[in-house]
Amino acid sequence: MGRSGLIVIDMLNTYEHEDAEALVASVRAALPGVTALLERARAGEAPVIYVNDNLGRWRSHHGEIVEAALAGPRADLVAPVVPDEESLFVVKARHSVFYETPLAYLLGQLDVRRVVLCGQVTEQCVLYSALDAHIRHLDVVVATDAVAHIDAELADAALRMMQRNMAAELRRSGDISFENGPSD
Repeated sequence: MGRSGLIVIDMLNTYEHEDAEALVASVRAALPGVTALLERARAGEAPVIYVNDNLGRWRSHHGEIVEAALAGPRADLVAPVVPDEESLFVVKARHSVFYETPLAYLLGQLDVRRVVLCGQVTEQCVLYSALDAHIRHLDVVVATDAVAHIDAELADAALRMMQRNMAAELRRSGDISFENGPSD
């Protein structure tokens, strides 16, 4: 049957890009949901996997990405979600967490069949990641209160597409279980 895993998408952000100001308020609103999911996943001993953009630093590693995000102008949005010692980390360069990354292999090694997605940006990286998870026959859950957007209308449309076209479950973070079976 497989187990559940939490995928934290692009939360280690320097917020030094053209859409940053449009994103910040939504990230701030999503932060309690993300931190709640991190706590629940860790308490349930589910794998927590951060998949993060490399911020254009092609020689970087996860520690350097964390340091750069904490040194950015929005460290207050990063500090609550910094990976702990048990968290796993995958670096990506494009929108999907699967595109040319070892994530699919890692999920297979961990026997993860159900991915819970949180992070940013709903209408971009979360959407493309949900699609790629779906075509890999993974069960997809999107934590609606733990994803951030740039454009609210596009984010709503993206959530509807994930639910309708990718069979994604849309749930609030408090309603997501990290038990080995299906969600509550």
